[in-house]
Amino acid sequence: MGQLDGRIACVTGGTRGIGRATAEAFLREGAKVVVTGRSSEKGQRALDEIDAGDNVHFISGDVKRREDCEALIQGTVDKYGRIDILFANAGGVNNSSFAPVAEMSDEGMEDTLTWNFWHTFWTMRAALNHMIPQQHGRIIATSSVEGKVGKPGNSSYVVAKHAINGLVKAAAHEVGTLGITVNSVCPGLIETDIVKENGPDYAESMGMTYEELLDWFGKESAIQRINEVEDVAEVCVLLASDVAAGITGSLLSIDGGTSPY
Repeated sequence: MGQLDGRIACVTGGTRGIGRATAEAFLREGAKVVVTGRSSEKGQRALDEIDAGDNVHFISGDVKRREDCEALIQGTVDKYGRIDILFANAGGVNNSSFAPVAEMSDEGMEDTLTWNFWHTFWTMRAALNHMIPQQHGRIIATSSVEGKVGKPGNSSYVVAKHAINGLVKAAAHEVGTLGITVNSVCPGLIETDIVKENGPDYAESMGMTYEELLDWFGKESAIQRINEVEDVAEVCVLLASDVAAGITGSLLSIDGGTSPY
């Protein structure tokens, strides 16, 4: 038996990177999983590669839109009858948002907050309205090591991830007696497709090469390397399982010992 037998999960940003690895780990442990993303083409490719039959389903949507976020949760319930696990994983920062506070535009800050914080809030709120009546649920949000510390030149992302951690803390106290846990995972730098796409611009804004950026993050850690997507996926399996019923309101670092707490 798997740790998640019979459970229904929704993973935003689930076609690649951390979301994809976590969706596959959930499936391995017996869950049925809805993965979401903006591209139907990438979604179909992910379904073909995962090859889990009716145990996995793709829903297209833009997490920067409240209506789409709510539709992703409702679509999960419509497909499988309920939602037990939400992994609000989608997020990132666009190249135009790499700027210090003194140079940050309103549009850059708003875009990063919408992609990361607002998407997490919208999906969490919708999922809770299903989980509260059933008196059970697991909500996991992707934060970051930068939700605990700060780095120059990436102010909008630091702000958004700190906000996610605050939301997790507040929600955990609101539903703690209802069989629902709310936690965030805080990875360090992981070389996902988004990092490969946007990392060079962030590195340039910091006056270094992309390779130097990866090395910088790795050398900050106790393990002297950056983590892998599978490292995050296995922690998400734990948080989604019954054995983690006593873990809530936690901000779990998966950063090789970089964060001071």
